[in-house]
Amino acid sequence: MKHFSKFLLASMLVLGLTSVNAQDANNPWSIGIQTNAVDFYPTGQDAPQGEWFNHYFETDNWNILPSVSRITVGRYIGAGFVAEFGGSINQIDQFGERSVGDLSYYSADLMANYSLRALLNDGWFDPVVGVGGSYNWIGDTDNDLQGFDGATLNGKLGFNFWFSDNVALTVESNYKHSFETETASHFQHAAGIKFIFGGTDSDGDGIYDKDDECPETPGLPEFNGCPDSDGDGIEDRMDECPNEAGLAQFNGCPDTDGDGVPDPQDECPNEAGTAEMNGCPDSDGDGVADNEDDCPNEAGPADNNGCPYEDRDGDGVIDDEDDCPDVAGTMANNGCPEPSAEVVSELNEYSNTVLFDLNKATIRSESEDALDQIAEIMEEYSNTVFHIGGHTDSTGADDYNLQLSRERAESVREALVERGISSSRLTSEGYGETQPIATNNTSAGRQENRRVEISLDEEKEMRE
Repeated sequence: MKHFSKFLLASMLVLGLTSVNAQDANNPWSIGIQTNAVDFYPTGQDAPQGEWFNHYFETDNWNILPSVSRITVGRYIGAGFVAEFGGSINQIDQFGERSVGDLSYYSADLMANYSLRALLNDGWFDPVVGVGGSYNWIGDTDNDLQGFDGATLNGKLGFNFWFSDNVALTVESNYKHSFETETASHFQHAAGIKFIFGGTDSDGDGIYDKDDECPETPGLPEFNGCPDSDGDGIEDRMDECPNEAGLAQFNGCPDTDGDGVPDPQDECPNEAGTAEMNGCPDSDGDGVADNEDDCPNEAGPADNNGCPYEDRDGDGVIDDEDDCPDVAGTMANNGCPEPSAEVVSELNEYSNTVLFDLNKATIRSESEDALDQIAEIMEEYSNTVFHIGGHTDSTGADDYNLQLSRERAESVREALVERGISSSRLTSEGYGETQPIATNNTSAGRQENRRVEISLDEEKEMRE
């Protein structure tokens, strides 16, 4: 027994090395299995007892039953307090320095213990102080030592050394003071193993339900018991993509192509694109995403599936806007050709051969071929508006000449309409004798001034 204190010291050094749990609300119950030692010597009474704490650590005066001789049951109350009930048996053969015959020893203890562990940053070292009472039965011996049967007031100092989540090595010393029989006051030391239990961990993740924010799903301590299935550092209940590792900036969702659009919102998750195109690229910059663009490398309008419109005649006016898609024209004339000066000159060569009855607007029959030629040329320029102007010489009254020129111009217009030229493409006007191209003093000059001229009516829009 002299080496028992050395054994306790070695156990303290070997077993108390890690930071673990202790008895608390998660593990409210404990059971202790101990060996106890009873010492009457250092209690400050008369001989055969010594002075207070005299030879306190001297085990020669200890009464030890070398077996499991003390059992405790504890229940966590809260705020670091534990109510503990203990029962002990022993045999007393040493009363101070005096040997006695074997005396039976029984004790029932009820203690209120307080753990100082929280003050030490919840480490493995758990000092405990306690106060309470006991009822003790000490058997008598042949007249030299009277038996004792009564209560004591107890004070306790102990240490728990937690070396796993549920198991601790315990050592403690209780002073039991008897007010009835002072010689019955004594120290009871105990050492053994304590087991804590009673906590509920429904999902088996090592975090008790009381502290587990996801008690039905195994999780991690850093997320208070909640899982992070994809291991991206964002717990599942806050992760919009819990099964795919992602980024915090996208609430746990990945951005596979690195274009700044998270995959769930990215219509092209494997190709870098733009937010405007919902994560898809637009290679030709025409505002139509490549995955919807029939011509991804040629800019074109959306209403043509991203392809440029055709320009079959190559005149720079797309077919969709070209009134003459198969004939090269000008943009100003909606893609249709415009007659050149030579063409206008040719028209007027024919128009100069159009003859009228004397002082009438009736076209003579020999002018039919000329009108046919004029209509044929106009048909080639289907988007052009032509103007027919009638002119006279200065012979006769001005009003008469003006009216006659108007009627002759209108007669030519009607003749061309009859040959298939749209009336919306023809305008006519009479100018009388106001626009001579030769002198009116000679017969030849007056003949030149009596004419019908065809020109382009650029100020007129084609009427339907």
